Amino acid sequence: MRFASLGSGSEGNALVVQASGTTIMIDCGFGIRETVARCARIGVDVGAIDAIVITHEHGDHVGGAPRLARRFDIPVWLTFGTLAATESRWEGCTLRGFDSHDAFVVGDIEVRPFPVPHDAREPAQMTVTDGERRLGVLTDVGESTPFIEASLADCDALFLEANHCETMLAHSRYPAGLKARIASRFGHLSNRASSELLRAIASPKLQHVVAAHLSRENNTAALAQAAFAEALGAAIGDVKVATQDFGLEWVEIA
Repeated sequence: MRFASLGSGSEGNALVVQASGTTIMIDCGFGIRETVARCARIGVDVGAIDAIVITHEHGDHVGGAPRLARRFDIPVWLTFGTLAATESRWEGCTLRGFDSHDAFVVGDIEVRPFPVPHDAREPAQMTVTDGERRLGVLTDVGESTPFIEASLADCDALFLEANHCETMLAHSRYPAGLKARIASRFGHLSNRASSELLRAIASPKLQHVVAAHLSRENNTAALAQAAFAEALGAAIGDVKVATQDFGLEWVEIA
């Protein structure tokens, strides 16, 4: 099982996961030409993608999905709340609705979604498994909950939001309302909040940790890596970062 990011941040998100003969894309926030180009960079034929799984309706996660799904006839999975919020965009697409508590299977991959606090209609994050290995995906969440921690326990790899440094956000040029939204319980996780979550859920089987959805304005890769490394008792170089421009190359889960 392996995963790669096409890009992660407020300008667009897409995560590709492969297991055996199955390929899924979690979110698609890039335009169709950019998505195809970024897939080619990691050696993925877009026409071979078996499903697009949408976490919520914000443009940086769903913006490119309808056109890509129509062009390449890819089924789209999304919560019923997300479907209600985006229904007019999906003409000509094959849709599969799911409840944010119910697992579903695409080929050799099982997706286990869970609800999260975020300012969207029915946002979900998820773990992805091939039956032996588990990848936990958590971006776009305002705060952790016991259910989130339980859902992410015993993962082999984590793709975890580290959106902002609280000090940088407080002193940024963002208007007060936007700062409050980002820092709220329905906004995004800071380095501190993410590292506290990581400390709570890390287990001996954890092989890879990726810091994701970093703000260009209010965070740096070095700050996110340092926070995660401290939580894990690891070296900074042990923490990977998914960037906005280049994403992250393939990471193998043994």
